[in-house]
Amino acid sequence: MSTAEHENGAVRETPDRYGAFPRLTPEQLEDLTAHGERRRTAEGEVLYREGEPFREFLAILSGTVEILHDQGGPDERTVAVHGPGRFLGELGLLEGQAAFNTAVVREAGEILAVPVERQRALVGSDPVLGDLILRAYLGRRYLLIGLGAGFRILGSCYSRDTLRLREFAARNRLPHRWVDLERDKEAEALLRRFAIRPEETPVVLWQGERLLRNPSNAELARLIGLPAPSPENERCDVMVVGAGPAGLAAAVYGASDGLTTVTVDAVATGGQAATSSRIENYLGFPSGISGGELIERAVLQAHKFGARLMVPAEVSTLTPQDDEYVVTFTDGSRARAGAVVLASGVRYRRLEVPGIDRLEGISVYYAATVHEAGLCRADPVAVVGGGNSAGQAALFLAQHASGVHLLVRGGDLNADMSRYLVDQVEQHPKIEVLLHTEVRGVAGEEKLESLTVEDNASNERRELQAAALFVFIGARPRTEWLGGVLALDEKGFVLTGGDARAVADANRWASLGRDPMLLETTLPGVFAAGDVRSGSVKRVASATGEGAMAIRLVHEHRERRGNLVSADSEGRRPVAGGSVSSR
Repeated sequence: MSTAEHENGAVRETPDRYGAFPRLTPEQLEDLTAHGERRRTAEGEVLYREGEPFREFLAILSGTVEILHDQGGPDERTVAVHGPGRFLGELGLLEGQAAFNTAVVREAGEILAVPVERQRALVGSDPVLGDLILRAYLGRRYLLIGLGAGFRILGSCYSRDTLRLREFAARNRLPHRWVDLERDKEAEALLRRFAIRPEETPVVLWQGERLLRNPSNAELARLIGLPAPSPENERCDVMVVGAGPAGLAAAVYGASDGLTTVTVDAVATGGQAATSSRIENYLGFPSGISGGELIERAVLQAHKFGARLMVPAEVSTLTPQDDEYVVTFTDGSRARAGAVVLASGVRYRRLEVPGIDRLEGISVYYAATVHEAGLCRADPVAVVGGGNSAGQAALFLAQHASGVHLLVRGGDLNADMSRYLVDQVEQHPKIEVLLHTEVRGVAGEEKLESLTVEDNASNERRELQAAALFVFIGARPRTEWLGGVLALDEKGFVLTGGDARAVADANRWASLGRDPMLLETTLPGVFAAGDVRSGSVKRVASATGEGAMAIRLVHEHRERRGNLVSADSEGRRPVAGGSVSSR
């Protein structure tokens, strides 16, 4: 049944409490009219349907429209009701995804319809209108995630494939709901309804009838309309591996400079930054910005300039060939690139505690997003780590949990955490900071119930009640596939610039007449940016700066400029440094 509110026989408009349902001004509607057409609507008319691609941006001129989840199904419910001046759609409209709800006319009137491609261009060219629409769409996306709208993942909490699908959905900020085969009463009814055997799970259900049995990440991506990877026999000017801040910056600057730019990522756009609840020291955002919003803005910007983003697409090998590079993907497909920017980032280190494996993805997490926070409800939780990621997670989780234990191995919170975060953490009434503390054991059958922690100064142990554990204890680079291809440091990070020059094959570089440039690796035309690079600062701002700088160096490589080497009178080579024109 629909849960729409009625007043005096009419559908009541949903109030705009969170900025997700703003109203366009008459001037903005007038400007939009030049790009679309006015159209009469009829009561009961479906303007767009869940699971189908958006074809138009719709603004309401008169009448009302109800937004429904699972229309006609047993779980039908009203998401919102819009009246004159409001506009329809959500983030999927701008990113080419399918609709996650259905729009039905409740009171006949008139709408303004603008083709999607034209609307995407307007969002990129009109900063005021673009900001209004983007903020509303981001708010609506998080509203849908909170409601558990979208597709359902039916699977066991003990299944690795269930964990994989849940992680993919959460990292891509896709509205979905997990139905636990072990605990949810709904699970048995769904198994009978769709004649699913338990061993066939996990399955993905959408629109009451579409069913995928243990789909790959790529199959799930295609279901909801993420751009399908198609790198076979493709040739681009620059291939960017990784779609975190560094990779997206390289995509934006590469495409805006006129280079054919393809950016690929094995899991999702955003990297670790997308999991940050709030970034408060990023230049230009004095009140802070969530990692998700920052990344969505970057994705739209990359699309605006014509960059191609392919997710999921995992690279397996990099091979030099005829002054270019062949990039091979795990599905066997290949692509050629004139230059490559490695921006694959890092993954958080796992906590080595007996028995923790069985709880990972159930109540032990390596990210703190809206999805994980929603699972905590009002229970106490614990965060392990002493860096900025741990501090941001603790502050975010304190909004949802009854209390947060922040467990820090060292004796000083200032050692690895920014001062502004230390102040907020120490002053928060729901956060307890435990220094010199390490996790020694976990307890709980189906989910985490408590932790055994030890004071590493006194060796005293105690038990802490915690329904979830969030781990932020450092990271390791995603460079396993680069071993033997180019030089890495002892921790697996990519060597660049002077460090790369020290170990590079002199014969390979002699023909170029130069040494590796600042962000260049031991392979000419292959650059590294962001967290994956040895010696990087591990900050979002520096990652975006390096991504932009890498494109500048790509140009110099293409034009055979940059760090040109000439022998002095004694035959000595100068130290590589600035760029010199070869003209």
